[in-house]
Amino acid sequence: MIHTSDRSLFRSLHTPARPLALANVWDAASARIVEAAGAAAIATTSAGVAWSLGAPDGDRVSRDLVLGVIARITAAVAVPVTVDIEGGYGGTPAEVADTVARVLEAGAAGVNIEDGARPPGTLADRVTAARAAAERAGADLFVNARVDTYLLGLGDPATRLRDTLDRARSYVDAGADGVFVPGVTDPALIGELAAALTVPLNVMAGPGAPTVAELGTLGVARVSLGSGVAQAAYATARRAALDLHRAGGYDSLRHGIDYPELNGLFAATG
Repeated sequence: MIHTSDRSLFRSLHTPARPLALANVWDAASARIVEAAGAAAIATTSAGVAWSLGAPDGDRVSRDLVLGVIARITAAVAVPVTVDIEGGYGGTPAEVADTVARVLEAGAAGVNIEDGARPPGTLADRVTAARAAAERAGADLFVNARVDTYLLGLGDPATRLRDTLDRARSYVDAGADGVFVPGVTDPALIGELAAALTVPLNVMAGPGAPTVAELGTLGVARVSLGSGVAQAAYATARRAALDLHRAGGYDSLRHGIDYPELNGLFAATG
């Protein structure tokens, strides 16, 4: 179980001076690999978790199955873990509060919760419920509210920045500790978002995006890779399968992690 000091540490890692870089994971093995690479914290990807459990992303996977994954991840690593709970795995704020209480029991230091195509007021109510659940548990949970206006192309492009900030402020007023705006890579826009927010800004990065250090100079405090690592891992599996079944070859396996090294990551945890 995570200690209070670990949750405080996780909160302190959010700073533009050295943005928290998160290579999102989906199981215990990917979490151990990322931790061994020097990660200060671990974040899950809801898409990667859902795919690994045989379900599509988008609040379509069983909450109990996700909680099992979270518990295995927190048990496998020594650094703080923040988990993507999509819309909260519940149809009401009370159900979202129950999700958060169970996530805390599983050892998480933070949660991501998203608005998606829902009305902004729905997420504000869920953030309030999440904060109340954390307070009842006496836990310093970092609640990161995801605004999907840019990721999903919601609303009028001419007013999207204003709409994004209006949503973000309502979520902060409801108890969010940070704001996640995926789908933005333009430096000028990122700078405007960071300057207008009173809480740490999280963005999602990938090929072609500014580096972590460059994002820090723009005011970003947290950088996530989203489902990108899981997609890259599954692309490796597909290349190996195509190599085997079409050409009868195995060269795609040359760059795998050596068996003793990967196995040793778990031997070290006992």
